[in-house]
Formats: sequence, C-alpha cells, structure tokens
Amino acid sequence: MKAKAAVADGTGTFTIDFVEIDAPQSDEIVVEMKAAGICHTDYDSLSWGKPIIMGHEGAGIVRSVGPAVTKLQPGDAVVLNWAIPCGQCFQCLEGNQHICEVNSPVTAGNRASGGHARLESTTYQGQPIERAFSLGTLSQLVVVRQAAAVKIGVDIPFPSAAIIGCGVMTGVGSVINAAKVKPGRSVVVLGTGGVGLNVIQGARLAGAGLIIGVDVNPNRLEMAKQYGATHTLLADRTDTGLLQAAAQVKQMTGGRGADYAFECTSIPELGAAPLAMIRNAGLACQVSGIEQEIAIDMNLFEWDKVYINPLYGQCRPEIDFPILLNLYAKGDLLLDELITRTYSLDNLQQALDDMLAGRNAKGVIVFD
Repeated sequence: MKAKAAVADGTGTFTIDFVEIDAPQSDEIVVEMKAAGICHTDYDSLSWGKPIIMGHEGAGIVRSVGPAVTKLQPGDAVVLNWAIPCGQCFQCLEGNQHICEVNSPVTAGNRASGGHARLESTTYQGQPIERAFSLGTLSQLVVVRQAAAVKIGVDIPFPSAAIIGCGVMTGVGSVINAAKVKPGRSVVVLGTGGVGLNVIQGARLAGAGLIIGVDVNPNRLEMAKQYGATHTLLADRTDTGLLQAAAQVKQMTGGRGADYAFECTSIPELGAAPLAMIRNAGLACQVSGIEQEIAIDMNLFEWDKVYINPLYGQCRPEIDFPILLNLYAKGDLLLDELITRTYSLDNLQQALDDMLAGRNAKGVIVFD
C-alpha cells in the first residue's frame, strides 16, 4: 500500500513523498491517519541523523489488523500513544508504563525506534525506514502495534483527539499524575505554549486556587486565561533565570512562593527557574524535556524543595486516555480551542514555521 508521508533525511530537511506500507502481522494494525499534531519534537526529528517517517501525535481509523490483535477491529477510531508499554517488565509492573524498559523509545535512548516495531513494515525507495517513536504519524497510513493505540469512546473531532497523544497528556499528566497538585494550592507555569496551556488546564482540573501563567509573549498570556490561569505575569527576556519574575511570584503568593512550579519553556537556561518560584518544601516540575547539561545554584533548593523530571505526564495510556476523552466530553478539558490552525501534509513546512514563531497554541495536520 502506498501512502504519502513526511520523510526526514536526518540532516535538517524533509520531503513529502510516497512510502510503502506492509500488511499488518501478528499484533500490528494499519491505521488510516486523520490528523497529526505538530510539536517541537517533530522539528527536532529532522536532525536525528537518520531517515525517518516524522510524527508522533495522531488519531485515525483502524483499517486492518494482524492475526494476534484482540482489542481492536477495522473501523475503530483510535488515538496513538508513543510510549508503548510491554506490560511485563519491572517498570510496567511498577505502574510506570511510560518508562517501559523494553519498548520506550526515550528510555532506550533512540526516538526513531522503541516499541519493537517491525522495521520492514515501512519502506522508502525500496529500503526499510524507521518511524519516529515507532509511529510516524505524518503519513496517510501507519503500521503500529496494537499497544500503541487506544480506542476512542466519545464524540470528538480527530484533530482534537490527535493532540491528546503527547502535548495534552504531558501537560495534564504532569499536574495530576506526577506532581499530584492538591486542591486550593498555588501553581505557577513557566511558558504558556501548547504544553504549558495543558499544565494550566491540569491545575484547573486539580482545583488549584491560584494559577499564575508566566511568559514573554502577551498573546500567549491572554490564551492562558482562557484555559484557567487566574493571574498572568509578563516576563522580561533579559531576566536571567527569571529571578525578577520569581520575586513577583513571591509577592503574589504572600511572600512565601508558590506551592508548585512547572517549567514548560524547553529553554535549558530556565531549567532551574521553577525552584526559584516555590516556597520551602514546595515542588518544582520540569515538563519540557530539557536534556542539556545545566548549572544549578544549590541555594535554590533551600529548604526541603523537591525537583522532579517526569516523562510524558507518567502516562498509562489505557487508563489516562479514556479519562482525558471523558473530561473533553463533559466540557471540562478544552481541546477544540487549542487548535489554532490546521494544515494539509503538503503545507507541513508552514506548520513548522508557525510553531517556531509561536503563532499557534497548537497546529495540526489534517489528512484528506
């Protein structure tokens, strides 16, 4: 089967071309993609040093299944999940499905593999090609393992369902699953882009009393109010480590500092900034996935502060995706509103440019 897809060359560029999709084997399914979210990881994947099919957020319809598939059938609408649990390793049995020791493309250190995907399932110009996070959602058709898909049980547009698979899960999950924000407590969110807005939503859903959005972009701060920010703070780009902003946060929280702070900027220099925002014995959470080496003034840890670095909102896909879908169905989780603009696959470059320029809360590729 031929499918149009975004193929990264590994050195910073991509092309839109046709790939060949094999019939599903064993526990594999073929999904006709209906929508695929765009995030900074997709841009990063252009330079992973090898050709790959791009994309790791997506939703679509199951078109065919392998003989070992038991939970899905053709016609099912599904959201795809990039952290594919094996269900049997130490971490999965501990409840840490997002850091599966067998399948996780992140903990295994190779985002263009993981999930024990069958390499021969997709070929390009006659050669097998890997799919980003074993998904490669920027393709009309994908072959994935059954464990990478969760059935959609509510009425939801595919673009809104697609973004659950990474940005929404990461943001909301970091608040609910990882930080376990308590009702009535104060929360500060550094960076109010796509993930930061979902951290704000998570804080609202958790019943936080004071939710402060911090950003250098006034337009994004206006969006933050729509998703649950009770207060906003326009930061200065020259404010090293956001220490001046931290002083303002302390004033807004009675001089003590916030109970929780979440970093969602992806800027290495701000990796320690949430520590400056919280009170003694508060909790700082690094959400954006900073992996560079950074320097931290240990005085920022005084006293009894906790700093955590959870992956993917500690996602348990079979549990958390239905929860998020039901929250959407009730009107409590805003997803339609997050999608600023949709694009065709042929306009992927424009979608990436708009994301990098901060024009969108979320951009989504919609397939014909």
